[in-house]
Amino acid sequence: MKNTLINRFTGVAAAATTMALALTGCGSTDSGSDAGSGQLQGRGPITYAASKTEVTAAAPLVKAWNAKHPDEKVTVVNLGAVADQSRQLLIQSLQTKSSQYAVLNLDVIWTGEFAAHRWIRELDPKLYPMDEMLKAAVAASTYRGKLYAVPTNIEGGLLYYRTDLLKAAGVESPPTTWAEMKTDCAKVKATKQGAGVDCYAGQFDKYEGLTVNFAEAVNSAGGVILDKDGKPDVDTPQALTGLTTLVDAFKSGMVPKNAITLQEESGRQAFQDGKLLFHRQWSYQYALANARDGSSKVAGKFAVTTLPGIGSHPGVSSLGGHVLAISAFAKNSKTASDFVAYLGDAASQRAGLENFSISPATAATYDDPALVKKYPFLPTSKKVLQNAVPRPISVSYGDITAAIQEQAYAAITGKKTPAEALKALQSALEAITG
Repeated sequence: MKNTLINRFTGVAAAATTMALALTGCGSTDSGSDAGSGQLQGRGPITYAASKTEVTAAAPLVKAWNAKHPDEKVTVVNLGAVADQSRQLLIQSLQTKSSQYAVLNLDVIWTGEFAAHRWIRELDPKLYPMDEMLKAAVAASTYRGKLYAVPTNIEGGLLYYRTDLLKAAGVESPPTTWAEMKTDCAKVKATKQGAGVDCYAGQFDKYEGLTVNFAEAVNSAGGVILDKDGKPDVDTPQALTGLTTLVDAFKSGMVPKNAITLQEESGRQAFQDGKLLFHRQWSYQYALANARDGSSKVAGKFAVTTLPGIGSHPGVSSLGGHVLAISAFAKNSKTASDFVAYLGDAASQRAGLENFSISPATAATYDDPALVKKYPFLPTSKKVLQNAVPRPISVSYGDITAAIQEQAYAAITGKKTPAEALKALQSALEAITG
């Protein structure tokens, strides 16, 4: 199986470099889109719109597809590195009923919003390998009990930590709480090896990553953002403990001041450069940080564990990952459907793991002994995913995440106290959700 995958997906870097990154839709053999028809129609060239990271991960797969389907080639559209930007570009196109994009790569939390606005097609589960997927991945692909997307990967936040520095400080195991993490950091900083190393960072810039990190802090303190009925419930002692933990980490220097600008990639680079002891990040960082080509100073010197809890509560990750949907206005939707099934199958998801250490949505992968040996983070990822909590599920998610970012950022930058920020957020969410 391994040799087959290597032969199938060689030339990753070359494919990513030479792939056309079109900004508009390609031609079609259809006379028009099949929006609202309920039936898949037409074969021919299609576009695939995805974020920068997903474009890179799909590059060898798209290359292989195009070699086998010369009359149904896929042109990739790079929507950029920032999730908020990618979402806005997709919405701007879909609101005009444009056929510019055929297959859409969505953050797992966007499925309900896009389905509710009828921007994406309802899918027939029989056409896709849904029975092979983790339950969390299937749930993230459905809306009101109907399938609207197919998962390509499913993610939970991981705590990366420097094994060499903890060992030098006499710390035998990674922290399980924020309090332990702070103590361990002080021990490391007291060593010669730990001089100049910052303690912890996550994604704290004012974008979707901040929503994720805020939600994880609240959930890890026993709080929620929306209750089980979908009503805002964030102005609580538990949420206050979670947000205060983040704010105090900035105030104390546990989180460096420049972390206020960090997103996934900038944080990854800081960790790879040996500047961080602990880093909250997704699985894709594992392969890059462990590269032996000189690009990482921490290769072989780190491991991963679950996110730290707050107080007596266990650490809880926000659910991440991506799903594939078909635009309601797509041309050549039969081709689009086949391409979605191709990217969602077990072989393609395994390739994503082997090439880029991206956590797959296929359940069996996590129990494969050969893969677990090569990617030791898999058992941790599986454990994290079993307890991961989705960000607030709502057809108004765009407004909700903007409100969270506004108030969380105000708190960690000192413009508001945590209590003031949560009170304002509660009011904002009540207005949004009605």
